Amino acid sequence: MAIAVGSRIPDVEVRTMGEGGPEAVRTGAVLGTGRVVLFGVPGAFTPGCSKVHLPGYVENVGALQSKGVDVVACIAVNDAWVMDAWGDAQGATGKIVMLADGNAEFARAMGLDTDMGAFGLGVRTKRYAALIEDGIVKELDVEEGGGVDVSACKTMLAHL
Repeated sequence: MAIAVGSRIPDVEVRTMGEGGPEAVRTGAVLGTGRVVLFGVPGAFTPGCSKVHLPGYVENVGALQSKGVDVVACIAVNDAWVMDAWGDAQGATGKIVMLADGNAEFARAMGLDTDMGAFGLGVRTKRYAALIEDGIVKELDVEEGGGVDVSACKTMLAHL
């Protein structure tokens, strides 16, 4: 069952890229304090994620911050090196926290995992966006189709 509005964000170990390589971080620490926008994508460097989803947040991070958002984070079932390279390629470095959920543990804990094995991708996270305040989910928009609509940055900005 998927996480619901009013639920506490799961505290799971994921990775982010540090100066010396991948570093373990806890989602409770990264996402659990202040006002956070978290968006999940099926995969780094994939078309919808690279052409629409991540660029929308990169372009509008200032607008999100002006509405009181402290942290904007992107998570995908990829490794930290891929997330770091994708963030660099998309201009997200220093703007968006790129979180690597390499084993889909956070996706499963959120109840937002999906089997994309038919496409050769294995278990991934569904495409979604969440507004989290002090660790509690206040808004959750999960895409039901293949597009980027309810989880797009413009939709999140409308919630704020």
